[in-house]
Amino acid sequence: MHESYWITNLLNALFAGPVDALLNLVGVHVADPAHPINDTFALEFLIAFALIVLFAIVRMRLSVENPGAMQQVAEMVHEFTGESAEQIIGHGYQRFQAFTTCVFVFIIIMNLTGLIPGIVTPTSAPVVPLGIAICTFIYYHFYGFKEQGFLGYMKHFAGPIWWISWLLFPIEIISHCARVMSLTIRLYANMFASDLVTLVFFSLVPVAIPAVFLGLHAFVSLIQAYVFMLLSMIYLSEAVAHEH
Repeated sequence: MHESYWITNLLNALFAGPVDALLNLVGVHVADPAHPINDTFALEFLIAFALIVLFAIVRMRLSVENPGAMQQVAEMVHEFTGESAEQIIGHGYQRFQAFTTCVFVFIIIMNLTGLIPGIVTPTSAPVVPLGIAICTFIYYHFYGFKEQGFLGYMKHFAGPIWWISWLLFPIEIISHCARVMSLTIRLYANMFASDLVTLVFFSLVPVAIPAVFLGLHAFVSLIQAYVFMLLSMIYLSEAVAHEH
């Protein structure tokens, strides 16, 4: 039987009762009421909490004259995501940089946890990419309605040619809903495959050769986080763009 991580056991010990009550409220009944929180959620929670603490520490220690190592890394990440956002979103990209940066860093950390022996990559479970994809979907549509108004944003789905808008509108709606599936499957499939390949080679050849696949896993982790961030920026740029 699989042994849960320490963070999973801790969260279940502290919050099993409230989580069970919340799940029952929405009609979900877990098989083991004493352990409603699984390893995937526990790792997500731990990583999110650690990032919040890290961001708070960096914010409190900001210094122009003597920046620390964490501040320098944070500035490099901020500059990198800012350049990408400026190229893709354009004017006013600063409003969305915090979200896209958080998505980028959050996915990278979760992807790279798979390099730790005994830990399964959280993003290799489909529910994790799905959750991030839904948050992205809600976020860019929210700003689409906010920037263009309800009617203005609805016209965005109808296209520029009025006499075929009746056809384009449902196609665009389906296309936008499919983005959630696209973001989810792309991240999930790549990380699941990377985990599986690494596991297979560790089972066959326990030394030397698997190190190559650990490096490949790290490379795939970075690429997938970057692609997810870029797609989020593209969707944002389309949502907030005004027709001229």
